[in-house]
Amino acid sequence: MIRTAGALAVCIVAAVTVTACGASVDAPAARTSASVSTDVPAEVTISVRIAGGSVTPTNTRTEARQYQPIVIKVDSDAADELHVHSEPSQTFAVEPKAGQEFRFVVTVPGRVDVELHHAGKTVTTLLIRQ
Repeated sequence: MIRTAGALAVCIVAAVTVTACGASVDAPAARTSASVSTDVPAEVTISVRIAGGSVTPTNTRTEARQYQPIVIKVDSDAADELHVHSEPSQTFAVEPKAGQEFRFVVTVPGRVDVELHHAGKTVTTLLIRQ
């Protein structure tokens, strides 16, 4: 009987030790994943102005993450087409008015040119990371 009680005490101590170790391993993982999600902005915004035949900005580089929403805000005095050379490609009709917004995501990492078709200008090259 003494051996049974001693074995029971060893099992209880082992069970408490395993449970305590399990709790300490889970806590840091939860903190790590929360800090990663706050580092990425909710969306990337690019403001474009088309006036008198000039486009601002042109030939810039913009970093974004795969599946991150991208918003292009356009004020224009002329009609044009905004082409996003992603996979699949996307096209947006630009009207001669202020306050236009075009939203999209890029699903394949890499370089993606954003161009104005009629103006013949590259607004920006998106550098899409995973």
